Amino acid sequence: MDLDLKGGNVIVTGGSRGIGRAIVLALAAQGATVTAAYVHESDAVTSLRGELAALGARAELVRVDVTDAAQTTVLAARVAEAHGPVTGLVNNAGVISHLPLAALTPDEWQRILDTNLTGVYHLSRATLPHFADTAAIVNISSAVAHHGMPGAAHYVASKAGVMGLTRALAKELGPRGIRVNCIASGLVETDQMQAVSEEGKARYRQMIALGRLGQPDEIADAVLFLLSRAARYITGATLDADGGI
Repeated sequence: MDLDLKGGNVIVTGGSRGIGRAIVLALAAQGATVTAAYVHESDAVTSLRGELAALGARAELVRVDVTDAAQTTVLAARVAEAHGPVTGLVNNAGVISHLPLAALTPDEWQRILDTNLTGVYHLSRATLPHFADTAAIVNISSAVAHHGMPGAAHYVASKAGVMGLTRALAKELGPRGIRVNCIASGLVETDQMQAVSEEGKARYRQMIALGRLGQPDEIADAVLFLLSRAARYITGATLDADGGI
């Protein structure tokens, strides 16, 4: 299916690993110009740069900390100057830790919210002057925002906040023709899942209607849909991509 993304100009945060990496590669395959933001140098960054070069993609990897408003301002301006109006923004950068409330310090609470929620605010606001009039924002949330999860109050709160921010921005930016949607991602085979035992993964699979964990490219496909003209009358929505939890 031609999603009419060729020639688009899209920023993806958390773009070097997992779901973000899959989104970057999927957009490149569609012919979009992609700027992938990452926060730490790693082998994943190096290998992604090589993959994109091998594809002949119009892509750039840029080190940016989304918790720093000044850095997001520089990123948005740089992308617009180099590639023109921004047609898509995927706020995917996220961090997680597992701590019961009694052990959850104020600093750790703030660290998670700064990346997962405030980072979405920073880059959405920074990109606002540079959006094309038919641009789309896709924010990556989590199914735990619907269901809750013990030992992760800070993470759940941040992802629920992303859903609320999505709905508010959809109302505010709709008059400009800018759509804002959200994906509630389920349990996906990423680096974070490597720390889970096989027994734990088996329990997860029992929770999922499709009986398996998701793959990063399956979330990427949902992102491409929401960025595309196929979703041109969808805004303020949260799309559950969780296999049926």
